[in-house]
Amino acid sequence: MIEEMRRGALANLPVGASVAAYGSVLGMLAAQKGLTWLQLLAMNLTVFAGSAQFVMVEMWAPPLPVVEMILAVLIINMRYLLIGASLNPLFQGTSLIRKAAIMHLVADENWAVTMAAYRHGGATTGFLLGGGICLCSVWSMGTLLGHQLGALVIHPEWFALDFAFVAVFTALTVSMWRGKSDIAPWVTAALLAVIAERWLPGKWYIVIGGIGGALVPALQTVFASKKKDPPQLPDNVLQESMGEKTK
Repeated sequence: MIEEMRRGALANLPVGASVAAYGSVLGMLAAQKGLTWLQLLAMNLTVFAGSAQFVMVEMWAPPLPVVEMILAVLIINMRYLLIGASLNPLFQGTSLIRKAAIMHLVADENWAVTMAAYRHGGATTGFLLGGGICLCSVWSMGTLLGHQLGALVIHPEWFALDFAFVAVFTALTVSMWRGKSDIAPWVTAALLAVIAERWLPGKWYIVIGGIGGALVPALQTVFASKKKDPPQLPDNVLQESMGEKTK
């Protein structure tokens, strides 16, 4: 278990640098919004979801809109329903408590790294957990460092730190490419996400794009199986047919 966690942590170190840089932007914004160092640390440990934390910080103003925050975070993190479903083979035989503990430390990055390793037979729940601990640590360090620099750096975009998020997901996307079979679901997900972002409020485009892209290979499998398996005649019809032939 410890060895698997070590492997997972090492595998996530390359993306960890970008996660820390992106986290520093959140820390700067949090400082400018008036969050304390301890409040930011508590958010990192209890929420640990970058996009949701950015929304929370943006909404941070007295009196705190607690209900609105909860709903916004719920919508943004609905993609974890899809992530959790994709990890089901990895969690076979694992207790519910252990699943919940590990899933709390699942982020988009260590999920992508784990899925890439799983396709090559090199991923376990320990691997996933080790990656989560690694990313949570570097994320917290990045946000807290950014919090200390928040009063000094007013415009973090001038240093292109906000591009770290785009860069890391571009790299992860390329690493997960499997060939022509990925074209249809990826294009579908992108188109649905763009359309939903244009016409729907909030972060529904994340969920809609993810579900739409996931449905494409599922439907392709269904249609392919129907083509391979011709409809079978009932047994009584077959027996009557055989009887007529013998006559």
